[in-house]
Amino acid sequence: MRLEDEIVPFHRSGKRGEEEYVGGEEEEEVSSIDAGFFPPPPHNALPVQRNVVVGYALTSKKVKSFLQPKLEGLARKKGILFVAIDQNRPLSEQGPFDIVLHKLTGKEWLQILEDYRRTYPEVTILDPPDAIQHLHNRQSMLQCVADMNLSNSYGKVDIPRQLVIKKDAACIPDAVTNAGLMLPIVAKPLVADGSAKSHELSLAYDQNSLQKLEPPLVLQEFVNHGGVLFKVYIVGETIKVVRRFSLPDVCKRELCNSAGVFRFPRVSCAAASADGADLDPGVAELPPQPLLEKLSKELRRRLGLRLFNLDIIREHGTRDQFYVIDINYFPGYGKMPEYEHIFTDFLLSLGHSEYKKRSF
Repeated sequence: MRLEDEIVPFHRSGKRGEEEYVGGEEEEEVSSIDAGFFPPPPHNALPVQRNVVVGYALTSKKVKSFLQPKLEGLARKKGILFVAIDQNRPLSEQGPFDIVLHKLTGKEWLQILEDYRRTYPEVTILDPPDAIQHLHNRQSMLQCVADMNLSNSYGKVDIPRQLVIKKDAACIPDAVTNAGLMLPIVAKPLVADGSAKSHELSLAYDQNSLQKLEPPLVLQEFVNHGGVLFKVYIVGETIKVVRRFSLPDVCKRELCNSAGVFRFPRVSCAAASADGADLDPGVAELPPQPLLEKLSKELRRRLGLRLFNLDIIREHGTRDQFYVIDINYFPGYGKMPEYEHIFTDFLLSLGHSEYKKRSF
């Protein structure tokens, strides 16, 4: 899976920005008399397109799901080299890299990356650690969406009414009542660090059961959405939407006859794809592309991120009322159709733009 054996090593002190030319006549031997004359390259000479080197620091699980053979094979054809970053060696002694792709946590790693960014500002870091941290807390995660108040002729985007409980589960029933939240309530861990536990959620049907929840939590009003959510993958300026099955709607009769807390593992996964299912057209219809483009562009600007996805639902019975219920950094792109083409094109655009900045 690694491509290190295919890399021609070079040192940071080398003049990497210089272009080489191919084509034209073979060079003749130059005598000492002609030593001061260097003819220009022929007009038909073209600069050799150098490789884009991507250093990656990912968990073993992310390496397996993301660096699939089909991605590495296409990347190799396009001149992209993926190089594993050795966490046991100083980052400044590795590379040089055009891009650093990472999804690790911990203060030590974040400090290493920040120091590297200051030392080598020409290297693209995907994405800035401080911007990623913003998505690790569900209290702040959706605030950007709420602040946007996005509404246009294509629809309206909002977030469900929510409440943060940091401790003392006994106070949850009163807090929910005072905040005016309606049952049922979706409970999610406050910390969204990408772990399996951070993706677990619970659905509470009655007031008394709220005390059984385990803070710190974000509580959201459950919005009926036809049992389908839309995963909106964002890679730079590219948007890809897929349907996933979600929690089923809750009717008033079911709410009156149900009690307790029901716990769910990760709800939306590749096995729960709804793209080929026989769905009500009003449920299956994707959110309008212009609305998603406006939303993703504004979020890229506000969050300072280029690799993330949104979980979006449409309120059942409406056509244009949407809610963002979660935002994830560097999600499972391996589940996104055509991800290898989208991602390699994105990396090439970044690598070559940085090369131009350094060469001219």
